[in-house]
Amino acid sequence: MNNTISYKTRQKDQVMEWLMQNKERHITADEIMEGLNQKSMRVGKATIYRHLDRLVSEGIIRKYFVDDGKSPSYQYQYVGSAETCSHHYHLKCLDCGRLIHLDCKYLWGMDSHIKDHHDFHVDHIKTVLYGQCGACAEKKACGCYDEKQSCESCADKRAGESYAGKEEGENE
Repeated sequence: MNNTISYKTRQKDQVMEWLMQNKERHITADEIMEGLNQKSMRVGKATIYRHLDRLVSEGIIRKYFVDDGKSPSYQYQYVGSAETCSHHYHLKCLDCGRLIHLDCKYLWGMDSHIKDHHDFHVDHIKTVLYGQCGACAEKKACGCYDEKQSCESCADKRAGESYAGKEEGENE
């Protein structure tokens, strides 16, 4: 039985709203604080961590430990409920931070193989495959590191033509 009382506060609502608006990526407490400060919503880091811990214990957000070689940290993701994000894999782009939810029959076969042949059950909540999304790979291939430009605009820029940044479509 959980005896903790969950208070509904303006700060908790602001943290929750920020997480929901950024549910397609893992974000840090610092990013939440910066985002809220940009919207003139002043919330202290200790308050953010307190609300994050509470939301994790309620199963509304997930907490991931990230050791990227710089300094280990935690990242968070809004999932809505404990069941929402527990039955598929996640792909995370190391360049742009995009998080892709992947429900793939091929990977379910791998899941079955691991269970049947290695007597191991994969925890999808903690399983994140790290790499590079197609858009970032394309940008690196052409030498473009500006997220607001597409490869065509880089080619136009190098050719001295005027260009307009184009938004990239969603990858399937």
